[in-house]
Amino acid sequence: MSQIAEPITIRNVTFKNRIIKGAMSEALANRAGQPNDLHFGLYQAWAQGGLGCAITGNVMVDLRAKNEPGVVAIESERDLERLKKWADIGKKYGMVQLIQLSHPGRQCPKGLNQETVAPSAVPFSPMLATMFATPRELHHEEILDIIQRFADAARVCEKAGFEGVQLHGAHGYLISQFLSPLTNKRQDQWGGSIENRMRFLLEIYHAVRAATSENFIISVKLNSADFQRGGITEEDVIAVFKAIDQAGIDLIEVSGGTYEAPAMAGVKAEKRKASTIAREAYFLEFAEKIRDSVQCKLMVTGGFRSVEGMNAALQSGACDFIGIARPFAVETDLTHRLIAGQDVKYAVKPIKTGVPFVDKMAVMEIIWYAAQFKAIGKGKKPNPKLSPLLVFLNYAKGNVKALIQGRINSRKSA
Repeated sequence: MSQIAEPITIRNVTFKNRIIKGAMSEALANRAGQPNDLHFGLYQAWAQGGLGCAITGNVMVDLRAKNEPGVVAIESERDLERLKKWADIGKKYGMVQLIQLSHPGRQCPKGLNQETVAPSAVPFSPMLATMFATPRELHHEEILDIIQRFADAARVCEKAGFEGVQLHGAHGYLISQFLSPLTNKRQDQWGGSIENRMRFLLEIYHAVRAATSENFIISVKLNSADFQRGGITEEDVIAVFKAIDQAGIDLIEVSGGTYEAPAMAGVKAEKRKASTIAREAYFLEFAEKIRDSVQCKLMVTGGFRSVEGMNAALQSGACDFIGIARPFAVETDLTHRLIAGQDVKYAVKPIKTGVPFVDKMAVMEIIWYAAQFKAIGKGKKPNPKLSPLLVFLNYAKGNVKALIQGRINSRKSA
């Protein structure tokens, strides 16, 4: 029997197979951050395709801090009935669903929100500074408020019927910003030593655990590295993994990179050793290194393309779940095909527009796939040959509209 087809249980929740759709931004919500029929159609397509588990794209815990237009936000029970409908899709088809809770911190395009906040007022690199503003440093009371927002959102997710949440602690979002010495220059209890820098993550975990039941799954997505000079060290990363495991986390997804060094999208793949490339997964070596140091389940996402490679990773014991993201944007029935012994059909390549400053960012690795999701949500087939340049122009147009609307709303409330 193929390893990927074997069931596994976390707390009292059974995953019918080892394939998890990694989080990808759907960008399908309205301006108020509400899920809709497009989300339901998209996740039903994946559920019908045999997925064991789907992790949603970024769901913001604060509507004032969105990472992009069209993102879902959960601040209260306002959309409880819609969320219940979403959760029921997974239950109907036996697909576990984890809501990825996130706060973007400094990673918000200029003009999208009234202001940008972060652990410290650290600007982006000169190239990205044209799109991302220098953030304001968070006050202590604001940090406590954000922690509570994660807990409140998780409580609503459980009430809606989702099996768990994933805390987004990777890819340069707020939790990751607290962990990295590049973006956390604080000298109080939230910065300095790794013990202080990981305090934000641990406090969020404890708050979420206190707000939910014993059988509610809490996962976290963490970087194995920032892939930036002066970023978090491997020693500190291992300390974070051990601390969150000892706190009681159920599942850690191993990833890496930020908007400024987007290793999560495979951009750094050309620098990997030949032996690593042969084994497909970008972060499998780190998972092997950390495996004996943690008791929780591990998930590795990024690079898997063959059934042989997936089964080998599971058989090695390095990970318990295979995370696959981008291929699901063009192959909704991929899980059925993998279990039948067929490899990923489309070798997804980096999305290039031909515009250098755009292609050096990770943004195309988000918005091109979001365009596919919109089509799937409408019941259409995805288009692997969709023009990246056309997608970017539509995205830029949408950002301009959001900026104009934001300014209009600001004037009305002034």
